[in-house]
Amino acid sequence: MSDPLKLAIFDCDGTLVDGQHMIISSMKHASKKFNIPYPGDEPVRRIVGLSLLEAISRVFPQLTNNDHQLLKEEFIEHFQYLRILDDYHEPLYDGIRETIIELNKMGVLLGVATGKSTRGLKNTLLNHDLHDHFITLNTADDGPGKPHPSMINVALSDAGVEKENAFMIGDTTYDMIMAENAGVKSVGVTWGYHPEDELKSSGANHIIHHISELINLVKL
Repeated sequence: MSDPLKLAIFDCDGTLVDGQHMIISSMKHASKKFNIPYPGDEPVRRIVGLSLLEAISRVFPQLTNNDHQLLKEEFIEHFQYLRILDDYHEPLYDGIRETIIELNKMGVLLGVATGKSTRGLKNTLLNHDLHDHFITLNTADDGPGKPHPSMINVALSDAGVEKENAFMIGDTTYDMIMAENAGVKSVGVTWGYHPEDELKSSGANHIIHHISELINLVKL
């Protein structure tokens, strides 16, 4: 009997790429545009992974829904501007490319579940020449954001993989809770934006300190 298909679903910012610099810059710019006090970098890093409107509403809970929408639009405009600059900075974390290629060779199916927009995710993967390695891409544009299980459920359906053979790999508590809500295994990574103790307390089944550790983990 052949081994069952396995699916590794990755978060993007904080897991595959370090996108905090552009996110923080864009949030600062949007705040300044509307003369809204910027709360600091750490609160912004804390919400990376959520859909943008949800993230903004958490960073600026005192503002109205209309204010949140204006900030979102300004954020997106500035983020897209940063993408065209020569010093555009959204690097892959160490070992990501090599691990993705090795997982593909092993026959593990790959997907992404992210709070990024669809356009933003595709740009990121194309810029790093990784787009063709993933068979399912799910973003905040497609339905409920994290920690709702919708993105994982769609990925499972796209891949034709059973829940018990799927892994959600991410750096935030939102990823761990989403995995639990969807009934898949959760793998917390320690190089992202939420600390290891929070990943564990939010239900991470596994913790890894370098992406290469995932290769042996999916063999279990």
